[in-house]
Order: sequence, then C-alpha cells, then structure tokens
Amino acid sequence: FLSLVAEFCCGFFVILILSNFWFLAVLYLLWLYLDWETPCMGGRRSQWVRSWTVWKYFREYFPIHLIKTSDLSPNHNYLLGFHPHGVLVAGAFGNFCTGPSFKNLFPGLTPYLHIMPIWFGCPFFREYIMSAGMVSAAKESVSYVLNNEGGGHASVIVIGGAEESLNAHPGSLTLNILKRKGFIKMALKHGAHLVPVFSFGENELFKQVANPKGSWLRNVQEKLQKIMGFALPLFHARGVFQYSFGLIPYRQPIHTVVGSPIPVKRNLNPTNEEIEQLHALYLQKLRKLFEEHKRNYGIPEHKSLIFE
Repeated sequence: FLSLVAEFCCGFFVILILSNFWFLAVLYLLWLYLDWETPCMGGRRSQWVRSWTVWKYFREYFPIHLIKTSDLSPNHNYLLGFHPHGVLVAGAFGNFCTGPSFKNLFPGLTPYLHIMPIWFGCPFFREYIMSAGMVSAAKESVSYVLNNEGGGHASVIVIGGAEESLNAHPGSLTLNILKRKGFIKMALKHGAHLVPVFSFGENELFKQVANPKGSWLRNVQEKLQKIMGFALPLFHARGVFQYSFGLIPYRQPIHTVVGSPIPVKRNLNPTNEEIEQLHALYLQKLRKLFEEHKRNYGIPEHKSLIFE
C-alpha cells in the first residue's frame, strides 16, 4: 500500500517537472532541502489528516481493535515493540496513526510510528506520512522522541522490520527478534519503559507465495532486501467483487494487544550483558503476552511464538 501511494507521488512529481509547472517542482525541491531533517525531529503530524473519514472505514473493514492490558503513565516515555510485521502492518497504522483509540485508552501519550528512512525521500509522500504521525526509524529520530523530558511520548517500532514480512504467511508465528537488540539499547540509554505489543490477525490478511528459507525465491528476496532496504513479498488476497484473487486484503479481524510496561532505568553506557538481560526479559514478557491472549483470538493451544 505504501509503495503504491509512493509511486503515485513520485509519478506526480515527474509530471510536474516535465510540464509547464516545472517551477513548482523546483520550489518543492528547495522545500525538501530545507525540511530534510524534520522526519528525524518528531515529524509534522496533522490531527486533520489523522481524523479523515477514510481511516474510519479502513479500521472497520477488517475490523481493527486496540486492546489495553495495563495503564501507561504519561509521566514516562515508552518504546512499544510491535509484532509481527505482516505484509501491510495494518494494526500499527490503524491504531497508532489514525483514529482516537490510542488517545482514549492512553490519555496523555503521543504515539510516533517509526518507519524506514527511505520513505521520507519520496516527494509529497513524505508530507502525507508525516501528517499521519510517522517518523524515521533512524537512531537520531528514536532518540529525539524518547528524549522528551516531560514524558508522554511513545515510540512504536516494528521490531522484525521488512525482513519479517517474508514470514508473513497465514498461521505463521515466527518473529525476527533474536538478533535485534538496538531497540533495547535505545530504551536503556533514554530510560524509556519497554512495552511488548502483539497484533493478532496481522499475518492473516494476505496469502504469500511459498518461500521457505533456502528456496531460490527466498534467496532472491533476501538479496533484494539487503540492496534496497525493503522486502518484496509476493502476496495476493481478494479482488473488489470476487474473493479468489486480487491485492485487497482479506477481511480478517486484527486485535492489537498492548502489554504491560517493563520499567527501564536510564543507562547512558549499557554493557552487552545488561542489553542481553533486558532483551531476554522482553522476550519473556512478549511470550507471556501472547500466551495469555492467544485463546481469545483463535490461536490453537499447542501453538507458540518462534523466535529467530
């Protein structure tokens, strides 16, 4: 979805350059130069964009729900680890970039969804995603959000990243997390409380072409992901008037469950051992969150999370 909108925005920019309105493209390039650092400095959200009626229909289509399990005090900053990535990351976008659900459940907190920096280099598209509350996933961007002295900021990071989207098959419970410890280090450096978030139903929105590890397709996808910075899962779902084939996601409910916070004391120079200990605790809390809620959302009792 992001790719399609980004392509449209880039296409529109090219048309401007080639048309009689080329001077508008030049003015925008000047603006882009002056505004380049904004995605790493909290972005530029618009409550008007976040409240568009289209997002209400977007959330109701699946539908998307946000479930609270514990209070989050606005006196602290938080780093929310979102799992799994899925293909669309619909739960993260629907709950943290649109609508009043997060604000109503966690008053006093402002969520910032961190996404790959590459998206902010796309003309016009960058303005749209910043308006929705998205900011760069670069280290300096996360630091900017979590460095709010008064508290009340929540960084939302999709921990598995683009690589995890290649595991987004219906029923899959595999998370790319064992080697991802940068978010732990950031939480320690800023004293941001860690909050595991699991979005049930995220992997059920699309069917993906079989790409087991070691297959030629998976090897190609992984190489492209390393080169371009984002993955290219081959997926399909339903069409507009039929359910056999298309790119519209299936209507499967998404329940994004926000877990209890893990208190973190500020440590500007954490050791590897301290990072490992907190990472292990985070994995433990994430697994516990999943086990406590899986029965409510159709996960068989014998199934558990797989950490890779």
